[in-house]
Amino acid sequence: MDKKRKYRKLKISLIVIIASLALFWGYVEVINRHSKQMTTRQKIMKAIYPALMLFTKKKTGMTTATGKPEPPVSFYSLSVPSNAQQAYDFEQLKGKKVLLVNTASDCGYTPQYSELQKLYDQYKDRLVVIGFPANDFKEQEKGNDEQIAEFCKVNYGVSFPLMKKSSVVKGPEQNPAFQWLTDSAKNGWNNKAPEWNFSKYLVDENGVLLAYYAPSVSPLDSELKAALDGK
Repeated sequence: MDKKRKYRKLKISLIVIIASLALFWGYVEVINRHSKQMTTRQKIMKAIYPALMLFTKKKTGMTTATGKPEPPVSFYSLSVPSNAQQAYDFEQLKGKKVLLVNTASDCGYTPQYSELQKLYDQYKDRLVVIGFPANDFKEQEKGNDEQIAEFCKVNYGVSFPLMKKSSVVKGPEQNPAFQWLTDSAKNGWNNKAPEWNFSKYLVDENGVLLAYYAPSVSPLDSELKAALDGK
């Protein structure tokens, strides 16, 4: 009798596990009904993104400048290659706020592409969002520039500028934009480098670095929007 009871409990447990997995995968498929060319991992990451943001909410981090420190090196002197291999001169950004984000296609925060696009659409008259694909964190961006652009367009509707895949962490290969963003001798106050994919840096209309937002800060976060609204 004891063996039969144990067998019955094991059978019920297996049924519950299988049913739970089936329900979870059904949820994954519903969330990704419009997704294209996504790996299984990417689909799962997209599905669990809300839970990830809820879990990391307490770890939200933001660093802001005290006052408006004049950058020793002009933000507008920078130029980096775009995803299309053309020079992207920052001089064209004068008069608008700029949100610079290091991105990746295979990260738990990848669904922030959608939120970045929503932010870009909402503030397009006064904000430019720029994505910098990078493979610096756990090799979560292995695609080439063409693959990255296609992935962002078909899955998240990205229309904001994407730059050429590069490195954003401190080192000899660091992208010039991130050299400026993470060196107080250039930007006037900040030395904080990206801590993971989807770290965000906000620059104002005059080329002054205003703030750093951690990956766990949603692009649609109220504090970030308040900064865009000048509050």
